[in-house]
Amino acid sequence: MSLLCQEMSSLAHRVTDKLSLKQHMVKRVAVSKIIFIERDNTRHVAEFEAGTTLMQIALDNAVPGIDGDCGGECACGTCHMVIADEWFGKTGAVNDAEEQMLSMTPERARTSRLGCQVKTSEDMDGLIIKLPEFQM
Repeated sequence: MSLLCQEMSSLAHRVTDKLSLKQHMVKRVAVSKIIFIERDNTRHVAEFEAGTTLMQIALDNAVPGIDGDCGGECACGTCHMVIADEWFGKTGAVNDAEEQMLSMTPERARTSRLGCQVKTSEDMDGLIIKLPEFQM
């Protein structure tokens, strides 16, 4: 019996060591936050992982006024957002298709973007976005 107990104890230690090692190897993903602000100053704080578009984050968090009717194909303008001045440089360049859609937006601002065209990065933690009164 003691030999069986020793084998079981040894096996238990090996399993515990492997689980411990796996726990240390698991990459912890830091969750960042974006603040969406409606026209009436209602704030919606949404968590995100880098690589997700602003439109998808808004849709996943049921942010009012962001529809994303075209599914992120830059073909409708229903994910129009106004990025806070201090954050605009982190959103990347506006491409020709986005520029065309934004040119038809009545509430366009200097820092307007279509949320479907902006992929988030880790350095966007705390990003502030103002929502227009209307979408196209």
